[in-house]
Amino acid sequence: MKGKNIDFSSLFQKANFISLIFIVVSLITIIFKGLNYGIDFKGGTLIELRSETKDVSTFELRSSLNLMNLGDVNVKEFGQKGDFLIKVEEKFVNKNDITTKIKENLEKDLNSKIDFRRIESVGPKVSQELLKSGIIAISLSLIAMLFYIWIRFEWQFSLGSIIAIFHDVLITVGIFSILSFEINLSIIAAVLTIVGYSMNDTVVIYDRIRENLYKYNKIEIKEIANISINETLSRTIITSITTLLALISIYVLGGEILKGFSFAMILGVLIGTYSSIFVASPALKFLKVSYKTLEKDNDEIKP
Repeated sequence: MKGKNIDFSSLFQKANFISLIFIVVSLITIIFKGLNYGIDFKGGTLIELRSETKDVSTFELRSSLNLMNLGDVNVKEFGQKGDFLIKVEEKFVNKNDITTKIKENLEKDLNSKIDFRRIESVGPKVSQELLKSGIIAISLSLIAMLFYIWIRFEWQFSLGSIIAIFHDVLITVGIFSILSFEINLSIIAAVLTIVGYSMNDTVVIYDRIRENLYKYNKIEIKEIANISINETLSRTIITSITTLLALISIYVLGGEILKGFSFAMILGVLIGTYSSIFVASPALKFLKVSYKTLEKDNDEIKP
């Protein structure tokens, strides 16, 4: 019983209730508010520009662009003063004409020289294909993880780990919906990384739980989970802290382009660490895992 220091099992019920609230709120927000898809998934034109006049405001830029009848326009400051990022709805066939028109009108309205530093365009067909590919990538990663854990452990462990991953992804996406943060290809990459990180953390705890099931075969799974979490706690904390230090550095110093990705990763690490302890582990009790379960499964695969 060495290593049992914190009584995590007494917090399982409260933690599951909190998780349930977050999941319900996330689902309601995603269904009714929806997600703020970026140009990658919605189609449109992204323009990074620099104004020679540094005191130009986002309000002035937006007002000038709205007069051009461009459709949905998003303007935000980007980098140093005088730099802006403009996202224009996919509404025009000839993108060269519209970017020229935007530049001419802005220079006239703002009385300032405008330099277009970057222009990116994604058509509606490509954006739909990217969205479809992103959903397929996440689905395939979940299926692959399910298969791996099923082979590596027993089916109950596999189901428990998938419950934890769904918990992590759903809450992360829900927070992005609540905050109206943009969902683009980098966020899909972050979600896939979160799936891998969460699974890795869960596997470490599950491996120790299975070892302890053989070692303490007369103790309830709830207590064995508690012992196992404590035995792997230092590894979990050290891994999470070192990962978070790198991600926070990227968020603070990486610029506007990496903010969404690093924020999603920070959320994923925090939620993934939490779920490994308070979602994946108590799920085994719900699925009635015990030493007898392991014995039965091992007997079934013997020749």
